Amino acid sequence: MKNILVPVGSSKNAESHLQYAVDFARAFGAKLYVVQIFNVYTKAGTMIKVDNILERESLAFLKSHVEKVDIKGVEVIVKTFKGKLVETLELVCQTADIDLILIEPRTNSVKEEVYLGKTSGKIIKQTSIPALIVPEGFTFKPMKTILIALKSAIIRKDDVLKPLISIKNQFNSKIDLLLVQTPFYNEGDFDVNEELAGLISHTSHSENTTTFQGVLDNYKEINPDLLCVVRRKRGFFTKIWENNTILKKDFNSSTLPVLVLSGLK
Repeated sequence: MKNILVPVGSSKNAESHLQYAVDFARAFGAKLYVVQIFNVYTKAGTMIKVDNILERESLAFLKSHVEKVDIKGVEVIVKTFKGKLVETLELVCQTADIDLILIEPRTNSVKEEVYLGKTSGKIIKQTSIPALIVPEGFTFKPMKTILIALKSAIIRKDDVLKPLISIKNQFNSKIDLLLVQTPFYNEGDFDVNEELAGLISHTSHSENTTTFQGVLDNYKEINPDLLCVVRRKRGFFTKIWENNTILKKDFNSSTLPVLVLSGLK
């Protein structure tokens, strides 16, 4: 893992989140891209030319933000970009060859019942970038035990397991695989290919209506340091896919980072 990106918002957790990102990047010897994305505004149908002002203020904010954390020798690159959130992030990640994006759960949401706010929810649901959701106020520690939950182990995409492999290799992690049989189970869904099988220390099975419910029923028993799920259009976050906000009553982990891989198929 060579390049990690962390978008910075205005949440009260921003400093803690950036420190986690620095510590995480340091463990991998990776570059850390600290970015903020801004948009332009219109008034009375006329574009207000404030690009330079917004860019200057955004860059100053990022630099002052970075100064508040201990970068510990990590190469930190500060950038601002103009554009729409999802499209701009996708372009930045492609251009900078980003391996992983670290996001806050709630960004600027102030509602206590919210797990993923609209901004973080958009990143998880509308991009194909591998992402790590870091709990608020969480301190970095090695991920010794990982739980990956799947309703289908069929893998058709190249390098989709790359972030998981990097983390396993870095921390010598033990990976448990939870295969969840849902009502949509198809013959062959639990056929684990050679690449995935080579990562797994133990496999367990569960019957649930969704992968999400399977995780809720099993993850406390395994007590992992990291939960790994797969991004699908009708996947782990299906229950509330149409809404970018994810509530704590639907999924909440205040002590468990969640690695979201791009789709396997």
